[in-house]
Amino acid sequence: MPRFAANLGFLFPEHEFLDRFARARAAGFSAVEFATPYPYEPRRLAQALRDNGLECILMNLPMGDRARGDYGIACRPERGDEFRDGVRRAIEYARALRCPRMNCIAGVAREGEDRAKLRDTLVENMGYAAAEFKRAGLELLMEPLNDRDVPGFLVPRNRDVVKLLRDIGADNMGLQFDLYHTSMMGDDPAALFDELRPWIRHVQFADAPGRGEPGTGHVPLEKLFAHLDARGYTGWVSAEYKPTRRTEETLSSFMT
Repeated sequence: MPRFAANLGFLFPEHEFLDRFARARAAGFSAVEFATPYPYEPRRLAQALRDNGLECILMNLPMGDRARGDYGIACRPERGDEFRDGVRRAIEYARALRCPRMNCIAGVAREGEDRAKLRDTLVENMGYAAAEFKRAGLELLMEPLNDRDVPGFLVPRNRDVVKLLRDIGADNMGLQFDLYHTSMMGDDPAALFDELRPWIRHVQFADAPGRGEPGTGHVPLEKLFAHLDARGYTGWVSAEYKPTRRTEETLSSFMT
């Protein structure tokens, strides 16, 4: 089976965030990820990792203000300075937490906006971020979000992201392949994984629809995990689902 990691933004929601590290360790995880470390001082997060013998494998760049409708700011022409400040802040956290890679969420195109202009902005910003990350010895990923959950998301499909990565041409960039978002777009995760394998650096999962634990939707996650193994994927596979009951009660379907 794959190497499973826990997304602490989703799992163990009945506990305060800083308490979830110990819960993840007790449940058998050796690695964690989370989207938004920025409300916490880097030293506190680093201490939580050390105290529980955990590796931090992924975080996101700052994504803006969700209350304002932000799902990333990398494509927004009016927020270039904010994006660059976020790159610097992300590198600070990555170094403190010894996290080897960060994920970028592109952002949303509003009704009537020029999507080509937004894409040009995204390419420019990602090129800047990739260069800064290269100097810091870090990897930069990009994840598509399905446009059913996030209407107007600029790059909702994995092929959209890969085309963008090709256009940028940075060797420290890759695709974050999310089985949930892929399924929500109506694509075949196994076939797409095979097609895009050279670009894939990280995998996340949840069942669909509903984004619950395995067995709550129609995605054949057990078969997909076996498919990743059969194709020789050795990277992390992160549980990024919304538990429908206590997290510990949802783990038996994939943690052995």
